Amino acid sequence: MNNKIFSGLEQMGFDDVSHLKIYKEKNIENQKNEIDKIKSLLYTKTLKCPVCGNEFKAISVKSSAYRAVKKDTDFFIRYDLINPYFYDVWLCNKCGYAAMKTDFEKLYSREAETILEKITPKWKGREYPVIYDVHIAIERYKLSLLNYVVIDSYASKKAMNCLKLAWMYRLIDSDSAKEMELMFLKEALSGFQDAYYNERFPIYGMNKFTAMYLIGELHRRTGNYDDALVWFSNVVTTPGVKAKLKDLARDQKDLLKEEIAKARIEAEKCSQAPTEDFEVPIKKSSIFSKLFNK
Repeated sequence: MNNKIFSGLEQMGFDDVSHLKIYKEKNIENQKNEIDKIKSLLYTKTLKCPVCGNEFKAISVKSSAYRAVKKDTDFFIRYDLINPYFYDVWLCNKCGYAAMKTDFEKLYSREAETILEKITPKWKGREYPVIYDVHIAIERYKLSLLNYVVIDSYASKKAMNCLKLAWMYRLIDSDSAKEMELMFLKEALSGFQDAYYNERFPIYGMNKFTAMYLIGELHRRTGNYDDALVWFSNVVTTPGVKAKLKDLARDQKDLLKEEIAKARIEAEKCSQAPTEDFEVPIKKSSIFSKLFNK
């Protein structure tokens, strides 16, 4: 390093800084050890694609490898060191069929035919590294969602896929990610409400009472406060609901009341502020207009 970088500061008492470096050197050995540690938490599983019959290797996380750190109020679990959500989608690189691993092998023959007709001809293939990050996870969840939409899967499948996409965007600290999270939360809400009235329970391990709570929480997170109160109240007053879930619903009702009070204060402030008449252009869009914009 050039020892003249800090020259001239000696007279101010800094006579021992000539050895300092502006930039810290990255410890390549530590980075390699970290990568090797993560790889040791993974394993490959041989799968046979139910669409094209291709055998391929899917990367999965060892069940003993991940440790839950925190659970959000919409059931998103935050993990330490490695995130199993990143590896939740299995993808056949030959035909383009992708689905969450719990659904991957549950495919009707007519659905497989639809994928071969509408997905496979457009599929160009994609190679992924061994270690996935949040951006790879988002891409794979979107491929999964595209497959669910093309074969017209149950609303619950599309809703869960959208919910997990919202969770992935929650891990990214940016305004655009927050916008995408909200969009997918709204899509998840729509699907879970459809499933609540039209599908049999359990759904992805949730009974009807848990789904009631989740629908209420998704209403709260998307700003539908009145609807959220209705769903939370139903959880609290319905016989047979476990005490833990009722307590969670009560907590969210209290939080919701605070949010409503704050919203009213802000609305009053806005109503008192001077306004001007102006037109706001309306942009029409659909979920797929943003689907692959990360």
